[in-house]
Amino acid sequence: MNIHEYQAKSLLAEYGIPVPAGEVAETAAAARRAAESLSPGPWLVKAQIHAGARGKAGGVVLARTPEEVAEAAARLLGKRLVTAQTDARGLPVHRVLVERATDIARELYLSLTIDRSAERIGVVGSASGGMDIEEVARQQPEAIQRFHIHPAAGFQPYQGREMAFAMGLDAAQARRFVQIIDGLQRLFRDKDASQIELNPLAVTADGDLVALDAKLNFDDNALYAHPDIEILRDPAQEDEKERRAREHGLSYVALDGDIGCMVNGAGLAMATLDLVKQCGGEPANFLDVGGGVTAERVAGAFKIILSDAKVKAILVNIFGGIVRCDLIAEGVIDAVREVHVSVPVVVRLEGTNADTGRRLLQAAHLDIVPAADLLEAARKAVAAAKGELS
Repeated sequence: MNIHEYQAKSLLAEYGIPVPAGEVAETAAAARRAAESLSPGPWLVKAQIHAGARGKAGGVVLARTPEEVAEAAARLLGKRLVTAQTDARGLPVHRVLVERATDIARELYLSLTIDRSAERIGVVGSASGGMDIEEVARQQPEAIQRFHIHPAAGFQPYQGREMAFAMGLDAAQARRFVQIIDGLQRLFRDKDASQIELNPLAVTADGDLVALDAKLNFDDNALYAHPDIEILRDPAQEDEKERRAREHGLSYVALDGDIGCMVNGAGLAMATLDLVKQCGGEPANFLDVGGGVTAERVAGAFKIILSDAKVKAILVNIFGGIVRCDLIAEGVIDAVREVHVSVPVVVRLEGTNADTGRRLLQAAHLDIVPAADLLEAARKAVAAAKGELS
């Protein structure tokens, strides 16, 4: 789960990480009042969306008077901001963050994330902050500093000092840098974060360190233990189909293709997407209905898939291990009738009572195409999407 910058900075402040003075506003008048309370200026007016690259897209505006702050807020609020990290529709701007501008001497990069290969929290730093860190890693790999936090020993101050000195900080700044990493790793553990990114972490003109921008992501599977984080969710920033899928207990991610995929099991879903691509098609989504498939879940999945106007065919790939394939087939038939599916549906069933399930699909006299195996199913779904299925 993502949260807004102003929410992230509030959490950072709780853990002793320095952030600029700022206030969030939902109207131009409130933005002006925020600027007046944060005097003297100048100020930054920052659109609050769940995406980066806002500055290049006009989502971060420098204002020198409270009137300019109000004008900038009026231009941003109620609009959709398109950045390099959004789709063509962009994301809606319902709030702006008004901050007192910081006199910057240098910009650094600092992040904490889960390194699954090492099974530890990884800390990444760079003296090239304010830039695309992936691009820095490609062009200047020597500029990237890394270390891991041992799960038993925890964060060791010497690790932070080594990174700080490698990034060109002096002794006093290194001490502050160590304190910032310590606060970040405590926040990471306490709230079950999956990533914390400060870009930039600024060195100010007077030598202080300040987190000028912050992105925090949290593990969805741990939100039940953190109601204080769950309430920070902003549904307006989420894909509507993904939100509805979560309400049905489904795992859904929208993609750019035209073949809707409904699969039980994340690994099987990934293999299905790969095979669709191999057969020349483009998946429209990742959708995992889970191991305990029910007719209600299948119907909900069909509705979500069909809400994507790009979908020209649907591929259902179910392995009936816990549940019987004949029950799954009945659920698919009922769902197709209930939802009035208007595109071809290719169904591959495997597992308990798979033959019975396939016979039920054939006898339903609906636009359902049974497939004996996954390769055949993928080929038929690609052909159906292209209008070539005979």
